[in-house]
Amino acid sequence: MSALLTVRDLSVHAGRQTLLRDVCCTLHEGEALTLIGQSGAGKSLIAQAIMGNLPASLRAGGEITIGTASSRAEDVAARRGLWGRRIGLLPQEPWLALDPTMPILRQIEETYRYVRQDAGPLSPARLARDALARLGLQGKERYLPHQLSGGMAQRVAFAAVLAGGAPLLIADEPTKGLDEAMRDEVVTLLREALLEGCALLTITHDLEVAAALGGQVQVLQNGERVESGACTQVLSKPRHPYTQALVAAQPERWAPLPPNAPGRLLLAAESLGQSLGGQRLFEGLDLSIRAGERIAVSGPSGCGKTTLGNLLLGLLPPDQGRIVRHEMRPHGFQKLYQDPVAAFAPRQTLRRSLRDLCALHRQPVARLDGLLEDLGLGAGLLERPPGGVSGGELQRVALARALLL
Repeated sequence: MSALLTVRDLSVHAGRQTLLRDVCCTLHEGEALTLIGQSGAGKSLIAQAIMGNLPASLRAGGEITIGTASSRAEDVAARRGLWGRRIGLLPQEPWLALDPTMPILRQIEETYRYVRQDAGPLSPARLARDALARLGLQGKERYLPHQLSGGMAQRVAFAAVLAGGAPLLIADEPTKGLDEAMRDEVVTLLREALLEGCALLTITHDLEVAAALGGQVQVLQNGERVESGACTQVLSKPRHPYTQALVAAQPERWAPLPPNAPGRLLLAAESLGQSLGGQRLFEGLDLSIRAGERIAVSGPSGCGKTTLGNLLLGLLPPDQGRIVRHEMRPHGFQKLYQDPVAAFAPRQTLRRSLRDLCALHRQPVARLDGLLEDLGLGAGLLERPPGGVSGGELQRVALARALLL
């Protein structure tokens, strides 16, 4: 049986710096390979290099074969003709994969009509409706991408990838931003794709997702493979210290935090009610937050969690009720966005964005260096634009920005 994907000696360089070194893998029909490692380890670079959509500032080397089509890694034009039909990518940031001006039903319908073409007797519109309904998006067919929650956008992007019918799927953090129920549903869909003969290359930080998909895993650290093997073996009996640290860092292994004595009242919400797009999200909601408290808001994608946060921050006015912020300066309330790429100026370096913030709010730049060190980020990372770092790294930069204030 011929392989659907073969990667030989793949490397990625930024000038003289090597970001990825000597990656090799082979995938046949129905096989799964999962790449795990901390943000910035090079996982998403592998996906971008295979697809042929690395940033222009990066240079790839090695050989990539998709089906019977072989090409040098740097020959990106040779692989772009395979997009959608032979290889499909579910990107880490779903908004980058969706047309912001087109309703989501039309986007899925176009994939069936112009990419799949051999989808059978059902019309592209019917297939698109069924695909969205299967992912819990019935009633949202006319929504534009900006009207979707992060989890919804991820599911729409997933539906578009599956609609193309490509035998090779690359899923870059496919469960990012999803609640547990929808995460399990996406994993089920990926496993069904495997059973139907697809080859699946998955990038994830979630070891539960890796375990559920099975197959093989490769562990990456600083752009190099440090351990590989059967998923059950690697995750249950890791040999390399880095893999052992990844397994030990899973949330279920965390020590419980000591309880804090609540401090002064910071914020109080009374009888909040809010609608969005004609849908009632919540009503009669009361909430208070005191200094030192940690409050988690949980619920399915699209139930109003992000909207509630925006109300509390003053980014939206409530339809009903009132919010009182006690003795807090406006920038004493900060938001860590679900989609970090959309939270930064795309054409400025991260250093410029953060230095401008320090200057605006009269914060010493020296504080930034300490925060970066605490968050495990090298100072050189700030010389890149937001699109030049991984999603996890960018989220940590966003956290540093919020803590500056």
